[in-house]
Amino acid sequence: MNSKKILQGSTILGLVIALAVSQGCKKSFLDTAKSSGTTSAQFWKTQADATSAINAMYADLHNWNDIAFAPIAIESMGSDDVTKGSIPIDASFMNEYRTFTVTSGEGQLDGFWGGMYANINFANQIIDNIPAITMDESLKARYIAEAKFIRAYDYFRLVRAFGNITLRLHPPKSITEFNMGQVPPAQVWAQIETDLTDAASVLPTTYAAADIGHASKGAALALHAKVALYQKKWTDVINYTNQVTALGVYSLFPNFEKMFRTQNKNNSESIFEIQNQLIPNNPAASNSQYSQVQMPRVTVAAGGWGFNDPSQNLIDAFESGDPRLAATVIVTGTTTPEGDLIDASAPNPYYNMKSYVPFAEYVSGYNQGAQQDKIVLRYADVLLMNAEANNEAGNSTEALAALEQVRARARQGNNAILPPVTTTDQGALRIAIQHERRVELAMEFERHFDIIRWGLGSQILGTQGFQAGINEVWPIPQNEIDLSGGLLKQNPGYH
Repeated sequence: MNSKKILQGSTILGLVIALAVSQGCKKSFLDTAKSSGTTSAQFWKTQADATSAINAMYADLHNWNDIAFAPIAIESMGSDDVTKGSIPIDASFMNEYRTFTVTSGEGQLDGFWGGMYANINFANQIIDNIPAITMDESLKARYIAEAKFIRAYDYFRLVRAFGNITLRLHPPKSITEFNMGQVPPAQVWAQIETDLTDAASVLPTTYAAADIGHASKGAALALHAKVALYQKKWTDVINYTNQVTALGVYSLFPNFEKMFRTQNKNNSESIFEIQNQLIPNNPAASNSQYSQVQMPRVTVAAGGWGFNDPSQNLIDAFESGDPRLAATVIVTGTTTPEGDLIDASAPNPYYNMKSYVPFAEYVSGYNQGAQQDKIVLRYADVLLMNAEANNEAGNSTEALAALEQVRARARQGNNAILPPVTTTDQGALRIAIQHERRVELAMEFERHFDIIRWGLGSQILGTQGFQAGINEVWPIPQNEIDLSGGLLKQNPGYH
């Protein structure tokens, strides 16, 4: 079971996978064709079936609604770090997320909602059906734990985006079970924590090479730390981040820019990343568009669509001499460290360096950058969560130590830049940590939600149109409300 099999597994379950993409009874997934001719009654019999299901679950993570336009809209556009990019007439709806003028009928809302619940459906089927299979018991337990991690990951993305959502923990067994109402966010957060606790107790610390990319104990602990961070459970954040460090398998990658290149996938800093590959003679299985939609919009075959570009505001936030600026932002008219000239006639002044794939790696007939992984959790984030939680808990010494690890890697031995932060004043240190999260994790889909959980929406995003009491969450997709017959209710302030 290697990453190539993971990428090719998304259609293996046929109709059984298509049961519950969202909460309404959509004709589109009731009519989904059987891709393999296998029904649920024939499936879930053998260890091979269980392995196919796990591969299919992971393969679904690099689908369009999980990794491209919808996540860019929901998880990135509503921050001060980005601009829409591309050209003005292309996907102009993205601006509605940046200016907080989006209404509930905009399609990326429905795409994101459906994409997350599709992943959850894969996980729910595994959790419900694998226990009855006669197979290796340790592998069975691991597969269930992996599915709980993925379910927790998708519910985390949903609850921070929408607030009041549907909590579905089992596949619907009849048409009457499709339609479910919403639950309070606290109930969702509690279920996420239960799943992550279960997962961490079972998942291995490391994997053999053939299984790289599967969720590990470190991934469950790191995600649990982030879930606790959003709930301001500072003691828990400290506990889980310390556990990640104590595993002894993660370290900051020495070269910040090279960390994001395809040659360094799954490096020492990576805790969980969505695996993408070029599968020879199989473009359909190599369908990730994470890089393609963000690659510089230049007139070469390897050029991308140029969306989700760094803003001038972000550029101005970097301290003088910080090497992370050049490792985060491609400047039009310059040459990348990998030797690609980004033509000065490109329509945008800046592009995302972290999603960039060197043009020489482009293969005709495949999406540009299809082999670029999407890093979800990395060790620098763990250290910054630890710093933030320790500062909020009054432990300035520990906070400064974690913060300095990140800044020391960034300065790369040049002590003339990025001096160590020394303040022990809680407020000043809080600002320093918030700054460090911004520049360290820029363009990694964290900034929008960081601003909101810090309670700084009006202060930082007010000039973009952010309204307190409304824009902390996005609108529930109107299509889902309609399909539910009105059982789902709209978030306040939206229509």
